[in-house]
Amino acid sequence: MTLRLAHRGDWRVAPENSLVALVAGARAPRSDGVEFDVRIAADGVAVVIHDADLSRVQGVPHEVLALGSEALGKHGVPTLAEVLAALPAKALLDVELKVVPDRALAEVLLAARGPAPARAVVSAFDPDALRVAGELLPGWRRWLNTPWLDEDVVTEALRLRCAGIAAEWRAITPATARSVHAAGLELAAWTVRRRPTVERLARLGVVAVCVEGAPLDR
Repeated sequence: MTLRLAHRGDWRVAPENSLVALVAGARAPRSDGVEFDVRIAADGVAVVIHDADLSRVQGVPHEVLALGSEALGKHGVPTLAEVLAALPAKALLDVELKVVPDRALAEVLLAARGPAPARAVVSAFDPDALRVAGELLPGWRRWLNTPWLDEDVVTEALRLRCAGIAAEWRAITPATARSVHAAGLELAAWTVRRRPTVERLARLGVVAVCVEGAPLDR
């Protein structure tokens, strides 16, 4: 069964990665959980936001690193601890690291989901973020995010001792899916907007798909 994760929550309800959007995404019809992004604020607190600044979503010209978590909260950026406390325990979480994690960030994840959660992964494009995550969260599954799929990506995922690869959905073909599975890795996909695409990926053995909007409703 291919699991469906609401990409940055349900942005139709509230701004992406906001507390309201994430809870709505986790509770949407046929949703199995959510994907969201984590950065570190100026005061060292882990916060949930995709971009390095607040201009696109929040409409203010500030960088995340220039503001503390309290100030970010006033602009609708929740802390990681707030998000984890609000989401249902049964929700599958794909925690995408936009920065190299530190011990404080790892401790928030451990406090919320434990040392080896069955329904949570950390993912990142940055190999250093995944390497450090492996040291701080040794019992957590890790996915290497990638916009393409080839043997070099598979080799990198194995070198990092990741459990899987999360690829842009267009990169997943029968041949690339076979390559990932032959290496003993899980395969996830992002970001899908049509139900037929979800069904095609399921036939290729994709374990989870980040979806937006309508695919959650059908």
